[in-house]
Amino acid sequence: MFLFGHKLCKDEVNQMLLKHGTLLPLDQKGLTLAQFEEAMIPKFAALEEDDEIRSTFKAFDKNCRGFLKLEDVKSAFQQVCPHFPEHNIELAFKEIDRDGDGRISYKDFDFMMKFNNLM
Repeated sequence: MFLFGHKLCKDEVNQMLLKHGTLLPLDQKGLTLAQFEEAMIPKFAALEEDDEIRSTFKAFDKNCRGFLKLEDVKSAFQQVCPHFPEHNIELAFKEIDRDGDGRISYKDFDFMMKFNNLM
């Protein structure tokens, strides 16, 4: 079985199916459509979320540096929400910039988008 360009062994397939509660009975040779959908829909939803986060990061990163500076974030907010208080943008930036280097890496941005509701 190929999954997103990676050939899975039987154990990997069974682990993936077991995780989603769709382990095949020993006498069953394939998946029903419902079982397949149950196993795959969460994976595709996660991919769509990751694509959306990546696209948003790229939109903020106008200089294609691979990281965001405070000016990048302020500029993005100015375009989409011009009346958002600059002080709040600065506070959010400091919160997201976990290592305090004045930059938001993609990893920091991804974490914020998935696990925080700062912005």
